[in-house]
Amino acid sequence: MAVREIFAGMPWWVKWIAVPVIAIVVFGGLIASVVGFVIGLLFKVLIFVILVGGLVFVVRKFMSSSSSRGDW
Repeated sequence: MAVREIFAGMPWWVKWIAVPVIAIVVFGGLIASVVGFVIGLLFKVLIFVILVGGLVFVVRKFMSSSSSRGDW
C-alpha cells in the first residue's frame, strides 16, 4: 500500500495539520539542533569574514602610509 492511498481517505486536517504537528513533536529536537548548528556556523563564518576584512584593511592602510613616508 502506498502512502498516497493511505492518505486518500483521510480528511484534509489530518494531512495538513496533524501529520506535520506529529513530525515536529517527534523530530523537534533534531530540527532545533540542526537549525542551531547552521546558525552558529553562519555566525562564525561572518565573524571570520569581518576579521579577515579588517586585517586586510589595516595592512593596506599601514603599507600605504609606510610607502608614502619612504618617498621623503
